Amino acid sequence: MNTPATLLTSALITLSLTGPVYASNEHASTEAGTLKHDEILTILEEHAREVPSNFNDFLQQISEESEDSALQSAITGYLNGEALEGNDFTNLYRLLGIYTRLHYGDDVIALLGEMVAIPTAKSGDTPQHENPGIIEFGELIKAKAEEFGLQFRNVDNRVLVVELPGSTEEDFGILTHGDTVPAADSWTLDDGTELNPLEMTLKDGRLYGRGTEDDKASIAAALYAMKTIRENDVPLQRTIRLMIETTEETGGEGFAYYQQDNELPAYNIVLDSGYPAVIAENGFGTIDTYFPRVEATSEGPEIVDVTGGLASNQIPETSVATIEADDPEALSTTLRAEGEAYAEANGGDFQVTSEVEGDQVLLTVSGKSAHSSKPDSGLNPVPRMAGLLAESEVPFRDNHYTAAMRYLNDNFGLDYHGEKLGVAYQHDFMGPLLISPTLLELTDEQLHIAVNVRAPAGERSPEELAAEISDRLNAYGEEQGTDMQVEAAIRDWMLRDPQGAWLQTLLNIFGDTTGLPADPVSSAGSTTAKLLPNAINFGPSMPGEPYTGHTSEEFKKVDNLMLDIQMFTEMFARIGNQPQLD
Repeated sequence: MNTPATLLTSALITLSLTGPVYASNEHASTEAGTLKHDEILTILEEHAREVPSNFNDFLQQISEESEDSALQSAITGYLNGEALEGNDFTNLYRLLGIYTRLHYGDDVIALLGEMVAIPTAKSGDTPQHENPGIIEFGELIKAKAEEFGLQFRNVDNRVLVVELPGSTEEDFGILTHGDTVPAADSWTLDDGTELNPLEMTLKDGRLYGRGTEDDKASIAAALYAMKTIRENDVPLQRTIRLMIETTEETGGEGFAYYQQDNELPAYNIVLDSGYPAVIAENGFGTIDTYFPRVEATSEGPEIVDVTGGLASNQIPETSVATIEADDPEALSTTLRAEGEAYAEANGGDFQVTSEVEGDQVLLTVSGKSAHSSKPDSGLNPVPRMAGLLAESEVPFRDNHYTAAMRYLNDNFGLDYHGEKLGVAYQHDFMGPLLISPTLLELTDEQLHIAVNVRAPAGERSPEELAAEISDRLNAYGEEQGTDMQVEAAIRDWMLRDPQGAWLQTLLNIFGDTTGLPADPVSSAGSTTAKLLPNAINFGPSMPGEPYTGHTSEEFKKVDNLMLDIQMFTEMFARIGNQPQLD
């Protein structure tokens, strides 16, 4: 999951959004007669203390207190069992979203806490469908679905399916994922607060914990939105099919498995990126380079370990090099001085420290963790460590680590657009190519370096770009006389025209609810939306706010979670009932 990057050009919007798009006269732009941001806030404030136990009573309460003729019309029509159109259609389901937020906000938070407590990151070589955490998570979803009166199906622990049946055979898909990237044993916030990533913590209006933003909050909000619709007997024409993937963070094998025997809905909404609506995603790829493990052949200090991130799509907070030396105190002093000079010469926004443990020096580069799709929001310590060690005056013994540090510094450096590698380019809407070294793994036989790639649409196909990168790196290896193997692979990007009534509904919901601009956007991230027909992302990341998924301080703002609950509910009901989606 990732945050949006750029706004769609006005020319493309004008091309596709002109003219009426709904039989019910719904539009992405704001309309007179429908509830807007300020009116919504007023209703929330007036009804926060005492919320009726069901939606119909809530509507009666609103009707008795409000002098808004538009709301009176929508409420009267709905309670009389009439077919709603136009503003009545929009207002009724907007009130449904407000009701769900008020009635079930605390319950959604509580469920999110249960989800966070279950570790769903991949563990070692164990397949996700055999991961005890995934199995436990599936049992939790099953229990909640049955409690809420929803249909549940576990597709062999690959995809968890929750359905709310409609009155016709047509359905629409809602896709998100329950797996997460790994987390360290503890997180330390800037103020020194220590947190357990698997124990959700409320602090300063933020819900901290692994998966709170990516993507467990979306699941909790979606389940309660479906519960509200079912228990209040809100008419629904299309079936809502919630699909919860369990391998999104590790390649998506689970969803590929699901596709083999399950027909996908014709229209789909993915809850794994950002608002207002994401219609373009960069291609996701990895440059894997392998250095044979060799014994050091020269004299001097030896680098025996360098750490990177816990996953290839996660920029770590720190990188630590372990160096053995005859005089560790002297080496530590030298490296500390070199580190301070290197940091000052390269922005001065990261720290280098050095300490001695026995006959080893622990050299630490401290940056800022981030999702690999947003490298500019973090400070990647991996290439900084590589640059420091590769440019050091210390005569390190040659081994696989020295070769790898030179490789990273020579081909990537501190640039994350591929400039140094000679493959940089930019798309007008989707933004620039992003390349970030993230992962180092040492086995008995080799050292593996993973570099994350986020490729926008360009003149070269993903396959051609991957081949060019491989050719350039293989040529580098030959020039340097370095024994290394390169494997580069990049999946296709997604760039869709901003058309369709279901997209206009999403933009209308977001714009009216938040009062913010509601234009389609692009993301450097990569989600399963690429694999679905007519799929676009709707949330959960808010525009203009830092994205914290995959970081060492992941959190979900309570206010934003309440917006998710409200907007998801309205979206489910409107998409489930509007006359057309195309």
